[in-house]
Amino acid sequence: MDDGRTGVAGWATLPSVTPHRRFLGGLFLGSHALAEGALTRRQLESGLYRRVLRNVYADPGLRHDHRLKARAAALLMPAGAALGGRSAAAWFGAPFSSSADPVLVVVPQECRWTGPRGVQVHRTDVHLRETWTADDGVLLTTAARTAWDIATLEPTAAAVALLDGMLRDGRENEDGLTGSGLATEFLRRRGQWGSRRASALLPLVDHRAMSPPESRVRLACHFAGLPHPVPQYEVVHEGLVLAQVDLAWPEARLVVEYEGEYHFDDLQIAKDDARYARLVAAGWRVIRLSSIDLRDLDAVVDRIRAALVDAGVLG
Repeated sequence: MDDGRTGVAGWATLPSVTPHRRFLGGLFLGSHALAEGALTRRQLESGLYRRVLRNVYADPGLRHDHRLKARAAALLMPAGAALGGRSAAAWFGAPFSSSADPVLVVVPQECRWTGPRGVQVHRTDVHLRETWTADDGVLLTTAARTAWDIATLEPTAAAVALLDGMLRDGRENEDGLTGSGLATEFLRRRGQWGSRRASALLPLVDHRAMSPPESRVRLACHFAGLPHPVPQYEVVHEGLVLAQVDLAWPEARLVVEYEGEYHFDDLQIAKDDARYARLVAAGWRVIRLSSIDLRDLDAVVDRIRAALVDAGVLG
């Protein structure tokens, strides 16, 4: 999938609110469409086009997700502004924010732009070297700067999930986030606002996590004082690979699997049942979790703790 990553850094050529940014991959400014006679107001308001943000409309065939909303905000951003944090993360392998989440735009301290409803403006120091323009024309903060804003602005669980995803993606994409790059960025900013919080997050991040639910369960276990699980563990029995599982405590022969929506397809259910049967036959215990289970992480932790006690790993 083309994620529109490769681009050139900087915003030096962009005026304050650019007329030539009136169209961006199926998005357009309503006021420009009216002024140029491309649409009448009646056509614009008829429901033929999706209103994404104030004055920004989209082809209704486009998927309405956070990335679309972020691209809409990019059409409105003033000079010196860039998509950052949770929103820029969508270009770096962590498209975990929903269409209901506000788009994060970072702007220089002196900028008075407030943005429309649905946009969160973060006034901060943003240097030219901390931005780049992706192939799809969107101005973003770099992976390292994006990670810093996530670490300092997002709740802990959301921050860890986003950084997990970015690190996993960075192992395959040269413009992505790496573990050394993350550590260097946080060290470079030691003493700045939020640096203590960012430093505390660093040991919690793991590139092996494959989804936000896995990250959330792993983090809940950490804060509950349980032994750390191994993400994406390969279970081998008698020389054969039985499965790669979301989280495992090998010393307890315990597996935790998160089952997202696709797991409830009839064919996938049959495959999952057969895989779990092989694990159980080999002496492993399997705890299966759904999105409903994750509404009560304390209860999830209690189930895992009880299984670890039964296995003799916890007293």
